[in-house]
Amino acid sequence: MTILVTAAGGQLGHLVIDALLDRGVAPGDIVAGARTTSKVADLVDRGIRGVPLDYNAPESVAAALEGVDALLLISGSEPGRRHEGHVNVIDAAKAAGTAKVVYTSLAHADSVDFVLAPDHKATEEYLAASGVPAVVLRNNWYTENYTPDVLRAAETGVVAASVGDATVAAASRADYAEAAAVVLTEGGHLGRTYELSGDTAVSYADLATAAAAVLGRDVAYVPVSREQLEAALTEAGLDAGTVGFVAELEAGIARGVLADADPTLARLLGRPTTPVAEGLRAAVAASRVNA
Repeated sequence: MTILVTAAGGQLGHLVIDALLDRGVAPGDIVAGARTTSKVADLVDRGIRGVPLDYNAPESVAAALEGVDALLLISGSEPGRRHEGHVNVIDAAKAAGTAKVVYTSLAHADSVDFVLAPDHKATEEYLAASGVPAVVLRNNWYTENYTPDVLRAAETGVVAASVGDATVAAASRADYAEAAAVVLTEGGHLGRTYELSGDTAVSYADLATAAAAVLGRDVAYVPVSREQLEAALTEAGLDAGTVGFVAELEAGIARGVLADADPTLARLLGRPTTPVAEGLRAAVAASRVNA
């Protein structure tokens, strides 16, 4: 079986390929698609076939899908502008007769009031209407998303956010990647939609405690208002559109859109999900190495 991983130049794509190899998939049976092929050069060195693949260039998607049995469609990286590219990939998969399409969506994408949800909801609906054999992985928050907060806390001793006492059921990027590899290589998943999250939802006070353990210094969670957040982001030099997006992101978290802890991810993995402190420790170490 030949498996194509899109956006393979990114962090999630690389981790999915690592997980596929760990599960015994031969390098020659994996295709790494990337808009910038130099970003998969390390994978090519490991015997994996690298191909150009740009969601907004349908001809590149069609070429990448030749001879492919299963496709992992990793969602695009530009919220509000990714649905059209997803449609191009789904159309190409349908035309190619791809036997399995796995899509990385968002927790409760069909019902949640969250700034990140519309693209995912629209993609899920299009995928279902297409008739392509599919599996939807609704990923909750990535622990690695907290890395900038923890790095700031290393200097300030503070994690500040406008989320109140909300909780988030985060898991590590590697956990989600391994789940994708499981679904890509196992039978019995077609037609399913999986809500994937960490085993436990943690508050930002819990996040501060985890950051303190990782950093070896006191860290406190300081709740701020939306107005205070927007003022701080503006002072930091962010444009108005980005300020509004981040503020709405945190407003959604405050409403509890990422709070549901579901056991499905752990069940797919056959083990507990990675604790937040452990995931943060690895993420902070990696960011310092790459700095």
